[in-house]
Amino acid sequence: MRNLIYIFALIASPLTAQDFSEGSEAKTWNLYAEVPARFEAKVVDVLCELTGDCADDCGAGKRQLGLVRSVDNVMVLPMKNSQPAFTGAAEELAPFCNQVIEVDGLMIEDEDLGASNIYLVQRIKAGDADWIKANTWTKKWAQKYPEAKGKGPWFRRDPRVKDVISTEGYLGLGLEADEIYAEENF
Repeated sequence: MRNLIYIFALIASPLTAQDFSEGSEAKTWNLYAEVPARFEAKVVDVLCELTGDCADDCGAGKRQLGLVRSVDNVMVLPMKNSQPAFTGAAEELAPFCNQVIEVDGLMIEDEDLGASNIYLVQRIKAGDADWIKANTWTKKWAQKYPEAKGKGPWFRRDPRVKDVISTEGYLGLGLEADEIYAEENF
């Protein structure tokens, strides 16, 4: 009878996701539903994986990159690096295009939020190399836009952002809408 109860308990219990927290040294961001996660994965061009529209070198930093976990072939979407600016992880992962690497960071999984396999990569390890921190985005941005030197957040100085604001306005509704808003609210 005890064996029968055990079998029924196994059948009735929900399937649980694999635990990737073992060995993780990820630092918490105190985000809802975050869980440390360390795993091996292949760096892929997401658009290529989903549609077959493949670009050389994973899009050379112009496309979203994904991580296809080695253990279960599930695609994970790395949404940011370890910097507090919530910058994307594509710059960090681009040098590893189509390579199998190990990553350590935070996974966001929550059915109620609709969040599945969202990843915040903090460290990267390729082969036998040492771990590297995923924190180079702002340095690479500064090299790409040396004319944007100055104080304050990078996005206030980014020429791409300034260009969009000059045509679309701060609200994204056009320059006239910005003027009306400013008159009514300031």
